[in-house]
Amino acid sequence: MSAAPLVTLERDGGLWIATLNRPDKANALTEPMLSDLADIAESAQEARVFVLTGAGKVFSAGADLDAARAGLATSPVWERLSGAIAALPGLSIAALNGTVAGGATGMALACDIRIAAEGAGAFYPVMKLGFLPQPSDPARLAALIGPARAKMILLAGARLSTQEALDWGLFDRVVPGDSLMQSARDLAANALAASPDHAAALKAMCRAAE
Repeated sequence: MSAAPLVTLERDGGLWIATLNRPDKANALTEPMLSDLADIAESAQEARVFVLTGAGKVFSAGADLDAARAGLATSPVWERLSGAIAALPGLSIAALNGTVAGGATGMALACDIRIAAEGAGAFYPVMKLGFLPQPSDPARLAALIGPARAKMILLAGARLSTQEALDWGLFDRVVPGDSLMQSARDLAANALAASPDHAAALKAMCRAAE
């Protein structure tokens, strides 16, 4: 009997849902998982809405530490993934089923919207672990929450509670865990109903204002 895939993809018309599926390891990321996610994101140009979520109670603990020490921490696959998500013409939503930590923050930052289940937190312990963040992460983080707060997370190792992440603007909405995916689908509804060209034009206008 073959093992379950560590990244799954559900396609429902223009809605694509990619799920981290390593819940027994808090969805800690390996290079094959990141490569699979990057392949999916790069092929999602036709998606009206792209949703990224996780199985279990943690969105992702970040890089698998053994893999990080073996070289994953500096792999270009992180930027390949976040760049592919950021470049999507359709709406991208990070549906955070639990805490987002470390390098997994990059894929959430690259999404247009971040909704989180109640109880989810956020931290990025690069200072403590001696790694550098993905090159694009500090700028995206600072753009969302401001430079000083970005430094609190990256340099001072601040751990954000659900409410702090919401108040700071890292999370855009917090919902009960059992309604997370329905909330993502609700947010996706207008984009799914619109023409792809109209949705892409609106997103391009938002990008120009960033």
